[in-house]
Amino acid sequence: MGTTEKRKCEEKEREMSLSGKRVALLIEDEYQILEGWYPLLRLQEAGADVRVIGSGTKESYDSKEHYPMRADAGAPDVSAADFDAVIIPGGFAPDNMRLHPEMIDLVREAYEAGKLVAAICHGGWMLASAGATKGRRITGYLPIKTDVENAGGTWVDEPVVEDGNVITSRTPVDLPHFGRAIVEYLGRV
Repeated sequence: MGTTEKRKCEEKEREMSLSGKRVALLIEDEYQILEGWYPLLRLQEAGADVRVIGSGTKESYDSKEHYPMRADAGAPDVSAADFDAVIIPGGFAPDNMRLHPEMIDLVREAYEAGKLVAAICHGGWMLASAGATKGRRITGYLPIKTDVENAGGTWVDEPVVEDGNVITSRTPVDLPHFGRAIVEYLGRV
């Protein structure tokens, strides 16, 4: 790589730096392993301070494949004001998250404050529970289509959808689109 190309890459990296951005990655048992770890690592790589936020019922949560992710804090111990964004991975974790009002409140408060809320796969369940789908274009794993529509969202089948302060994606195959959209969004705000 030549000096000019290297300088351009370094400039682009600085432009995309998320240094100073604080992100909550929600976690609960039965999360989809890639949808939990990919955003965590991608956002850390971009310089964001990512905190894993569980329901507060335990210290570590297992993926569907039984791979643990340790929580930094529980939802009852944090506030939307602590973060610039909230990310919701899929799997069956969002169904477990909905059993904890503090997790729903965290998403709702972030959404209502105009902060980024992003969800992939079944994560749209949390958006629906938090009132963040009404009037929005939303995608996710096809089986949640009816739930999104019943919560007032307009379902679209695209790799990633950005509508205001809501970013959604379908499945692990769309993670590069999802990660890029989140990094670009946070780089703009």
